[in-house]
Amino acid sequence: MQICWRPVAPGELDHELLWLSVSLGTVALAAAWLAVGLPWPHCVFLAITDHPCLTCGATRAAIQFLHGNFLAALRWNPLAFAFLCGFTIFDVYAAIVVLARAPRIRISGLASAEAKLVRLLVVGMLALNWIYLLTTWRNL
Repeated sequence: MQICWRPVAPGELDHELLWLSVSLGTVALAAAWLAVGLPWPHCVFLAITDHPCLTCGATRAAIQFLHGNFLAALRWNPLAFAFLCGFTIFDVYAAIVVLARAPRIRISGLASAEAKLVRLLVVGMLALNWIYLLTTWRNL
């Protein structure tokens, strides 16, 4: 695996601009949704099984995160909290490199073993998050 800084090549997809736009657009849409007073999304899995799904509490975690209540966000859904932290860091990085037209971080040459490790880590994080939600859901 190689990590390098390089400018965006002509015709190459500008991931930083794309995902910054998606992220900020999502926040704006969610804020408008809640400001208008539309109903919160309800978990069908929870309604049917009376057990939380992998993403249960993510909306509440996002609201707490955006209000600066980071501990409450972490308690609602640790994986959603980690995702929100990662996206916040990425958004700051993306805004800087897009506005400055600076070189971008690119990862290339991911070996098969490294790809398997990444997949295993993602599945493990999902499983640990779900175990956390199943064991603490009634206490939140």
